[in-house]
Amino acid sequence: MTPATLTPASPRARTRSRTCTRTAWAAAVLLAGTALPASTAVAAADPGHVEGQLPSGATYMMDMPADWNGTVLLFSHGYTPGPANPAQDAPGAATKTLLLAQGYALVGSSYATTGWAVTDAVPDQLAALAVFTGRYGAAGRTIAWGQSYGGLVTTAIAERHPDRIDGSVALCGLVQGGVANWNNTLDPAFAVKTLLTSGSGVPLVGFADQAAATDAANTLTAAVDSAQSTAAGRARIALAAALHNIPVWNQPTQPRPAATDWDAQQANQYDAVKGLLKVAAFDWRQEAEVRAGGNMSWNTGVDYAKLLGRSSVRKEVTELYRKAGLSLAADLATLNHAPRIAADPAAVAWMSGTSSFTGELTKPQLSVHTVGDALVPVQTESALRRAVTAAGSSALLRQAYVDNAGHCTFSPAEQLAALHALENRLTTGHWRGSDPTALNFLATEADPTTPARYVSYRPTAYLRPYDLAHPGDRR
Repeated sequence: MTPATLTPASPRARTRSRTCTRTAWAAAVLLAGTALPASTAVAAADPGHVEGQLPSGATYMMDMPADWNGTVLLFSHGYTPGPANPAQDAPGAATKTLLLAQGYALVGSSYATTGWAVTDAVPDQLAALAVFTGRYGAAGRTIAWGQSYGGLVTTAIAERHPDRIDGSVALCGLVQGGVANWNNTLDPAFAVKTLLTSGSGVPLVGFADQAAATDAANTLTAAVDSAQSTAAGRARIALAAALHNIPVWNQPTQPRPAATDWDAQQANQYDAVKGLLKVAAFDWRQEAEVRAGGNMSWNTGVDYAKLLGRSSVRKEVTELYRKAGLSLAADLATLNHAPRIAADPAAVAWMSGTSSFTGELTKPQLSVHTVGDALVPVQTESALRRAVTAAGSSALLRQAYVDNAGHCTFSPAEQLAALHALENRLTTGHWRGSDPTALNFLATEADPTTPARYVSYRPTAYLRPYDLAHPGDRR
């Protein structure tokens, strides 16, 4: 992408200018004009695809274009439950093709282990980057980026090893950190157990093994299936969803419900609640507990009435309870008086030390989320902002939002736009042009065949924040 292709005199630019404000258009042109010029491209000594193995046992892969633009992208992949554990160096095949065509070098590792592997992932990613440097020489610019769990890995690299990168992009990332994630995942499971399987004794933490976790998940998902057939059950499922901020539109295949179509909203949440119980709340938790050496989450001291009051979907819950003739106050009281779950302090310390954030950025980071993510709700961005603001690093963070449902459902165009916006921040020292209009402009220029859906958006607060910038969070 060269400056000449993006000048406002081009036909495409003149067409887009009809829908842009003068200020936004100027920002978009500034973005275009500050992109790395084509003259930075250098012939790669050994272009092509390379695979290998690190001393840790992790595999790595690298892709080098024939005309390298001098930038290497270190990609951190999402959560892999195993047993398959392939290395990845891009979010997907279509995005990879576009990146290589634009001259980017790509590198990424598998991580030595599957699951909640942050203690392996960070060193393995840095080791893969070192292999790249040893083979091709130092890059002119190094950008760390990753998606989903890889967004957590990327943010950990950004905070702990800023000397190895120039900036970072987190896509649909667990940027709330590990302790916050597991606390927020505990709450909907607690609500389902308490309100739909009273007296069942289903364990929510401390599983003997993976089979025990799977059995617990199956018991609760069966209860959700049964509850979905009654108005009272549907209201209670919506309450459980609200405690995780599960949005009312959370899959691209779902119809986007009207603002007051409470039944359609709940129907959309139903499968998401089951999906959360099937994987993250039990199977993935059990693996993480083994690493942490115990249970790393708690709900002692939590007031569920206050939690619901801060939820993004509290209105839906209220209306469904009213429609069912059910007392919301009574159910919240039941939750608040139910036996609570305490954490293992050593496990919290491990999860906090390995997977929670200080908010102390020293290099620019752009964090991007879809607005309809059920697995990693968009409110995680509020948790990241909270930490970064408390640490005094807010000038280095920008956050952007894509109007789509689903987890990590970005188009290749939207992924490249985020990358180019960060690059321009690195080049100019300013975040000018990271607004939705400019990002959509960059997306269309990068790939006009896939959607550009950046929008202005402000997520509600994350319900169970925990970070290292707030000493009061620590227990």
